[in-house]
Parts: sequence; structure tokens; C-alpha cells
Amino acid sequence: MASNFDYDVVVIGGGPAGLAAAASARSAGAGKVLVIERDEKLGGILNQCIHNGFGLITFKEELTGPEYADRFERLADDAGVEVKLGCMVVDLAADRTVTCVSASGGLERVRAGAVVLAMGCRERPAGALGIPGFRPAGVYTAGTAQRLVNIEGLMPGREVVILGSGDIGLIMARRMTLEGAHVACVAELMSFSGGLKRNIVQCIDDFGIPLLLSHTVTRIEGQKRVEAVVLSEVDGSGRPVPGTEVRYPCDTLLLSVGLLPENELSRGAGVELSPVTRGPVVDESLQTSIAGVFACGNVLHVHDLVDYVTQEAELAGAHAARYARGDALGGTRGVPVVAAGGVRYTVPQSIDPARIPDELTLRFRVGGVYEDKWVDVCADGTRLVHRRRPILVPGQMEEIVLRKSDLAACGDIQSIVVSLEEVSR
Repeated sequence: MASNFDYDVVVIGGGPAGLAAAASARSAGAGKVLVIERDEKLGGILNQCIHNGFGLITFKEELTGPEYADRFERLADDAGVEVKLGCMVVDLAADRTVTCVSASGGLERVRAGAVVLAMGCRERPAGALGIPGFRPAGVYTAGTAQRLVNIEGLMPGREVVILGSGDIGLIMARRMTLEGAHVACVAELMSFSGGLKRNIVQCIDDFGIPLLLSHTVTRIEGQKRVEAVVLSEVDGSGRPVPGTEVRYPCDTLLLSVGLLPENELSRGAGVELSPVTRGPVVDESLQTSIAGVFACGNVLHVHDLVDYVTQEAELAGAHAARYARGDALGGTRGVPVVAAGGVRYTVPQSIDPARIPDELTLRFRVGGVYEDKWVDVCADGTRLVHRRRPILVPGQMEEIVLRKSDLAACGDIQSIVVSLEEVSR
């Protein structure tokens, strides 16, 4: 480690992404690694996700959220990772100086050889929706309700309507039902659910909870406490259809209307952000537009499975360790990866064919529900991947593997395009 750095690698965020990145950085040869976490406990959002279904890919067994987080906390501890809890990072400078504040240490500055951004994401709040009506008590984000029930032991309400069919909303529909509440319905603005198929089946279908697609809340009634919500059908443009209003008496409205990567620090440091993912633009090493600053997990793009979060984080941690040792990653010509033909985005967004490993995993999401499509990857018109998918949905992340040998055979590539193509009948 260079003598002018306090730590080889500083990881901002102590959730599963941060812990996996830190442990991986140590395994890759980083001398001193520090995780800074604003909460008083490591594990992040997984601490309140007491349902099972985690770890099937990583550990080949079914774990609860706290159990999965504990596995990586142990890995980080065994690797000798240092931790600052109850510590809020307030600034990240382009020279990788991290400024943080805590009750015990006051204002501190830490100089890092490399930084890994692993701050996770937050829920879109009620104020972003513009629903007419008063602002009564009883309106919660689904994640807040999850914390109240699973950690605080408190019930937000007894008669519930849920807006949004993302995974947290679906899981909370089941959780509230199991705790004795009545979930009248789950309403979804889109014509398809944003959650995983398994959650639709296990959390909605198995409990007989109505899933109302192409519906939204158009009015909240009640002044001190929610008394009812009005749901309306929406047209193809998302506009409410007059005459379709149905009133649902309830005392609680849960909102599961999207997750946003926590990138205030990234933006303040000057990191280039994608307008689609709202996370950093990264290359094949998950390095951002600022040299020595890497990103992984939900701060990079919102994931549906935590196993993919930790896979990505381990890659970011290993590359951060390499950078801290003096291996200047990037800085050469990166080939842009273009999302087209139904593909919303890809991560990474650029690739240097000379620097990638023998195989590179490229992750992407589609913008709608597609049946029986080819996923094509072309380098300057030369097809590298041609894989048939029976169905693709926005709620499920997709991945493909690019081979270094295939890219090398294409010569001086100008662009790589990932798209969906029709299957010939």
C-alpha cells in the first residue's frame, strides 16, 4: 500500500454488496480494507427480509435474509476487514478521500487507494406519485412496513391496499396476511407485474390476493388516517380511464413503486450516472468514470436476486484491490455496449476487449414482456451470441457471457449491440 493512503480499499456500505466486496478485496491482496456503514449493524436491508429464498445460487441452500447477510459478515470478519458502524459518509472526493461523521469519532477523513460504492438503493416515496387527496397517516412504503413488522414488531394496519407489484410489495402482501391483516388487492400501473414469477405465485396466487394489472390509485380518502383509496383502470399511456373508479375501504396503503440507487455521494463526486439505471456508468472492471472508484450491487443497478449482488460485488472488490496495488485499470479505449431492440440497459456499459477475462458476464433488463425471442449480441455486425429465450420480463434480470476469444476475432471493434430479435416461424 502506498504510504499516503490510510487504507488500500474503503467500501461505502455494509450490506451484502459491501461485505462481499470487502472480503473479496482482502482475498485479492488488499492490505487494509475498511467498511463504513451508517447503521449500527451490518447486513443492510437483508436484516428485515426474514423470508427464505436467499442463497440458492451462492450457497446451494435456502436461507433467510439475515442468514445470508451473516454468511458474508463472517467472511469479511475472517478476512480481517475493519468496520466503522454508525458512521455516515458525507463526501467523496475525486482523489478518493472519504469524509465521514459519527458520534464516536466526529468528523474524519480517510484516504483510500481505491473506493467501492455499495450504498444500495431506496424506495420511491409517496410524494413522487402525485396522488390527489390529503396526506393522512397510514401511507407507508412497503420497505418501511416490512421493517415495522419484522424488526419493530408493529402492525401498520389491518385493512390494506398495496400499490405496485414489485418484489417487496408482493412479499409484504403475504407477510401482512400472515400477521392477520386483510389485503384487499395489489394494484399495478403496468400491464405486467414487476416482481419475480415465484413471488407472484407464492405471495399472491397462493393466498388468493387479487392482482389488478393496469390499475392505479387516483384518490386517497381520509384526513387524519387513511379511510379508503380509489383505484382506476389506466389506458396504454398510463392515464386513468373515467368511469372505472372503484372505492376500497382501508386503513393502510403500502407503496411498492420502484427503487432508486442511492447515488447522492456518487453525483457529488462527479461520477457519470446512467439516465436509465440511475447508477454509475461502469466498464468491465466495474470502475466508474472516476479512476479508482468502483460500484456494485443496487447502487449500480437494482437487482432482483441478492446472489447476483454479491457476485458483482466480489468482482468489484477484486478489481479495487488490483487498482490499489498500482494496476491502473481502464484508461484505454472502451467499446460502448449499446442496448437496443427491447433491451433497456446493460451493465457494464463499456468493455475493453483486451482487458476482460476469458469470460465476462454481461447483465441486462428488457423494457417489456416478450415471448419467444432471440437475444443477440453483435460486434460491428458480427454475431457473437444468439440465444433463444421463451419469455423475458422486466422483473427478472438476464445475463449472457461474452468470450474474450470471440471479441478478439472481430478485430478493432467500434461497438457491441445487445438486442432482441424475432424468432422466425
